[in-house]
Amino acid sequence: MNYPILYSFKRCPYAMRARMAIKLAGIECEIREVRLNNKPDHMLKVSPKGTVPVLITKKKVIDESLDIINWVLSIDNVFEGNIEQNEIDLTEHLINIFDNKFKYHLDRYKYSTRYKDVDLEFHQNQCLKILNNLESLIFNSEWCFGDQLNKLDISILPFIRQFRIANSSWFDSQNEITKVKKLLNNFLDSKLFEEIMHTYEIWEEGAETSFFPSKNYNSKK
Repeated sequence: MNYPILYSFKRCPYAMRARMAIKLAGIECEIREVRLNNKPDHMLKVSPKGTVPVLITKKKVIDESLDIINWVLSIDNVFEGNIEQNEIDLTEHLINIFDNKFKYHLDRYKYSTRYKDVDLEFHQNQCLKILNNLESLIFNSEWCFGDQLNKLDISILPFIRQFRIANSSWFDSQNEITKVKKLLNNFLDSKLFEEIMHTYEIWEEGAETSFFPSKNYNSKK
């Protein structure tokens, strides 16, 4: 195998943050875009839990997005020198909050029809509380801890993006999270976001190999 294989789904926030880490480190992968309602047999064979992203390297299968990020950082610490020790500790703490509490409420807010007796306003407010806390901790800069992208940015921004999508006009009207909104806009306007959201054909057995980052990608910026 000449390249790592990455099973991915374009809009999945977990897959998005894995793609960002891989892109930032300049690691080239064979990418296999999947439909979540029709997962390839090979993906399920190597990772029976059936979620994306799944990264297959020469030595192991990594099927958790944070593990993929940490694997990338073990090869090329693309954030080295951009963050202080106290910010490293805060990064891990905040990622844990977003992966557990924020995601729990986000799912019930954005996908309320999947759950029984959901109180949309409650789950919306719980997400907003977490964003208010984030607002008080991040710098008034391009990214969370300054003008350099870091692990926290790529780990939580895909989820904040989903929260906004659920009700963009309401989100945009929240004046108490101005720094969070600025952070999200920087992300959505970035070349990195444009590149990781490149559209790939759905992968099927025997299909022509596609690469991430795309060899055919031409930035408009």
